[in-house]
Amino acid sequence: MPGRKLHPPSRVEEYTARGWWSPDTIDALLRAQVARQPDRLAVVDPANKAALVGAEPRRLTWAELDAEVDRLATVLLDYGAEQGDVLAVQLPNTVELVIAYLASWRLGLIVTPLPVQFREHEIVELAALVEPKFFVTTQRIGDRFHAAEVLGYKLPAITLAHGPKVDDGIVPLDQLLVAVGPSLADYVAAHPADPNDCVTICWTSGTESTPKGVPRCHYDWLAICWGTVEAPRLTEDDVLLNPFPMVNMAGIGGMFLPWLRVGCVLVQHHPFDLPTFLQQISAEKVTYTVAPPALLTLLLQREELLARADISSLRLIGSGSVPLQPTMVRGWQERHGIGIINFFGSNEGISLLTDPHDVPDPEQRARYFPRYGVSGYTWSSRVAEWTSVRLVDPATGEEVTEPGVPGELRLKGPTVFAGYLHGERLASPFDEQGYLRTGDVFVIAGADGQFLEYVDRAKDLVIRGGMNIAPAELEGLIAAHPAVADAAVVGYPDDVLGERVCAVVVLRDGAELDLAELVRFLQDRRIASYKLPERLELRAALPRNPVGKVLKRQLREEFLP
Repeated sequence: MPGRKLHPPSRVEEYTARGWWSPDTIDALLRAQVARQPDRLAVVDPANKAALVGAEPRRLTWAELDAEVDRLATVLLDYGAEQGDVLAVQLPNTVELVIAYLASWRLGLIVTPLPVQFREHEIVELAALVEPKFFVTTQRIGDRFHAAEVLGYKLPAITLAHGPKVDDGIVPLDQLLVAVGPSLADYVAAHPADPNDCVTICWTSGTESTPKGVPRCHYDWLAICWGTVEAPRLTEDDVLLNPFPMVNMAGIGGMFLPWLRVGCVLVQHHPFDLPTFLQQISAEKVTYTVAPPALLTLLLQREELLARADISSLRLIGSGSVPLQPTMVRGWQERHGIGIINFFGSNEGISLLTDPHDVPDPEQRARYFPRYGVSGYTWSSRVAEWTSVRLVDPATGEEVTEPGVPGELRLKGPTVFAGYLHGERLASPFDEQGYLRTGDVFVIAGADGQFLEYVDRAKDLVIRGGMNIAPAELEGLIAAHPAVADAAVVGYPDDVLGERVCAVVVLRDGAELDLAELVRFLQDRRIASYKLPERLELRAALPRNPVGKVLKRQLREEFLP
């Protein structure tokens, strides 16, 4: 386990002196909202909660939420919780997940959130790395009796579960959440939180290897959430609909903490179900949500789906994680008057975003991110002033300053993490100047070099005869073929060229496609011939991890000799 304090004193002194970090803590934000608006609605359960976990949906005010946080904190304290202990939590997006986070941070615990898709292999592996004292879950998730499964893993942790009837050996939370112990206030007063205290250990996607733990403190999270508050211009009058699991940057940094910062309403959604999602937008008068690019494209292609819902309350939608199609961004703006915010980030160092206020042109907003620090250009988010970026040629190590030359994005600033869990066992993610090596390849773009344009993940580049091929570019082109529902591009070994290009494609229902037709389609787009696929593999579905990223390593391994 890391020490509770994450960043060195010199960094804390510098960033607080600059005003980038403040003495706020997450629990202090909650207490401020409770004091300011105790009787206003705070959080809403998924509409399908009964089917999901066997409990009826709830709607809590800020005062009701705070009381439940105290009750859970009391239970944890009664079972021996101490500041700095690790609490693993595996819950869907429900009110109970919100309460588990906030109760843990009231006591100074470290939360490690686990996707509900994780099973014994992943949970036992990660538990060995963080040694949780507590494991909080629920009796049932869908058709799985989840708490009993976790008990069978024989973790060295106290297992606590929500639900009407849990197995022997599991602490029955719902029967114990009835009172606030007299010792709670004394404990909290005697154990004040430091903003540099670790509050979460999230996990990288693990597409290439065992997931790595990413510790974050109050300083980190509360700096990050300024960007996700300011890009959509959130206020206390907004209603947020959160469809992303609250286990990493998108759910926690993009939805949960902005909600807490401004004191609006958070509506939870899980698992993703399009009819329920659209119904929640209508029923709750949602003003802001986030959605993957593929869903936004689908909704534009099938207007009959939107015709059944009232989306008139929506102002903005956040998207990202993969390059956005300009036609999609323009379509939402022109047909529905809804701006798309383009986000780029990771658990380690979120920093880039393009919003309709700064970049009103949907074509530019889909393709570009701000290149912070360019003379003559300012960006409305304060994170732009805090973050330093540079591009570095991955082959020579020289800084890239000319447009169109690919370089690895490197970041420095108050939203960048302090280092991996057990970092002493790993190669440093930082370069000699202290910048985070993101592994993401960009080029300088725009009339004055004011933008960065995403090229690809450095590790996913296909190198054919010395020529670098960006899979993301090809995937976007292939996805435009009318027969294609989903696509991934990987390299496969070649004795002469090193690698050749393989397209792995999922077809639309009833469609057909062969390699010759795909090549003709791409040739019509006038792309360089060295990028053309030389192999086509058809699949029923692409392998993905629990957060939706394509497992390209798995695909590449299929083609090894």
